[in-house]
Amino acid sequence: MSHKGSETYFVSRRLKLLKDFDNLMKKAGIVLISRYGEKFAETIVSEARQEYSKLIPEIPYVGENRILVQFITGTAQSLAIYRVLGNHGKTVEEAGKLYYLICKAVLNSYPRIVRWLMGKLSFSKLYLRALKKGALKSQKRLYPGGYVFSFVEGDGREFDYGVDYSECGGCKFLSEQGASEFAPYICTGDIIYSELFGWGLTRTKTIADGFEKCDFRFKKGGKTRVASRVVKE
Repeated sequence: MSHKGSETYFVSRRLKLLKDFDNLMKKAGIVLISRYGEKFAETIVSEARQEYSKLIPEIPYVGENRILVQFITGTAQSLAIYRVLGNHGKTVEEAGKLYYLICKAVLNSYPRIVRWLMGKLSFSKLYLRALKKGALKSQKRLYPGGYVFSFVEGDGREFDYGVDYSECGGCKFLSEQGASEFAPYICTGDIIYSELFGWGLTRTKTIADGFEKCDFRFKKGGKTRVASRVVKE
């Protein structure tokens, strides 16, 4: 199903997307320099920007839910970096490790108060109401390249609420781009989010790891317990 403006949604936002990418690469550059030195880091940063610019017209339209748009653009950013590292002989495992370290550097750069507020917001009535609404809309499957998920009410003990994804826009996009092998590494970023934002995330499976769904369960201030078949650090 085509939506008015869906074909140009990301293209019309190219300048903003590239600015966001440049900000990300400032943090990524620090990680790259620490591992490979300044010259190689500069090459990766420059080539990744060119790669991301080429990818922008190919990012699938997933609707205009801000969080889902962030998910899919974040996947495209990660793919650009992964491709360029691959062009320079880096394995998927090494690129995955770098992704984890970059994700950590980016989130650690947020002031503590901002992380606290974002964590608090993740359990607010307003956010949960929007999440339920978004889940119902996703189940209409309006966007072939999008996300489909359902809201799971908390049990009052083990978790406060949950989200089950039955379709992942990021996985579909990576598959179309011939980079499915990188998907499980992107999912490791949720570990960092959980630990820094106090999500208390428990997750036993993901679509990226070959399961039929991703089962997110959130417990405010709880322990992070995330199963992954790839090395985290």
